[in-house]
Amino acid sequence: MARRRNNVVRYSRDYRRPPKWNMGLPPRRNRLADPRFYLRAVIGLATVGLVVLPGIADATLSILRPLAGGEESCRIYQVVDGDTVRMWCPGRGNVSARLKGFDTPELFSPQCASELAAAVKAKWALRLVLWQADEVRIVREGTDRYDRALVTVFIDGAPLARRMIADGHARAYGGGIRQTWCA
Repeated sequence: MARRRNNVVRYSRDYRRPPKWNMGLPPRRNRLADPRFYLRAVIGLATVGLVVLPGIADATLSILRPLAGGEESCRIYQVVDGDTVRMWCPGRGNVSARLKGFDTPELFSPQCASELAAAVKAKWALRLVLWQADEVRIVREGTDRYDRALVTVFIDGAPLARRMIADGHARAYGGGIRQTWCA
């Protein structure tokens, strides 16, 4: 009997697998019924609300509102939280400044959810006050333990601290131990 040399059946992964779709195209799904559509929409809106909108507000503030103080004129280019800003001063460069006379809730290390919500409100309230001011004057009074400049700010001749406290976004603060913002 003669031996056949090629009696091996070739194998391929897809050789005996039935096709997934009859026509080779996936079934068409309704876009509004797909939960991934809503997830993408929420992520997009959160990005706009948390990154783009504050960036535009700070950029507009830095362009339109110079600070006048002493021999140098600085510009605020970022509101970090309700009592901290970043400024650019011609003689010093980038300066992080702690606003004196008041304390606002912590945005970056809140102890509770209500403190976080109050911190976001205080940050936007400070942006609004700076935006609406006709004249912003600063008085620099040294540095704090974090190497930030200590700055007293006057909005249209009145202390910024008085306005932030009157609006309910801050408490009077002269240093020392902070009170909690959680109820």
